[in-house]
Amino acid sequence: MVVDYRAYTFKPGTVPIFLDLFERVGLPIQNRILGKQAFMGIYRTEIGNVNEVIHMWRYADAQDRAAKRALLYKDAEFMDYVDKVREIMTDQDVRLLLPSDCNPQIG
Repeated sequence: MVVDYRAYTFKPGTVPIFLDLFERVGLPIQNRILGKQAFMGIYRTEIGNVNEVIHMWRYADAQDRAAKRALLYKDAEFMDYVDKVREIMTDQDVRLLLPSDCNPQIG
């Protein structure tokens, strides 16, 4: 398993707009294409950069991630969602995390 870690920074005051858009539009599309088991969660920053949102996605391996992300970017509805998010996003940090042998198994 690998984890796709995505930290997005938004223009001040727009985190609630993103979270609403994600819940109504982005998540249903991603669940349809990536599978509901892929979504691990989404988190707001409480202390630190309060304009940041972190979400994580589970994949079998890097190839699984690449294949599924390619499908996302071929989906017109998803690309409309991405265009809306990019209007309020100022930065993004994407990392592919590999679990350490001592990590507990994630269901």
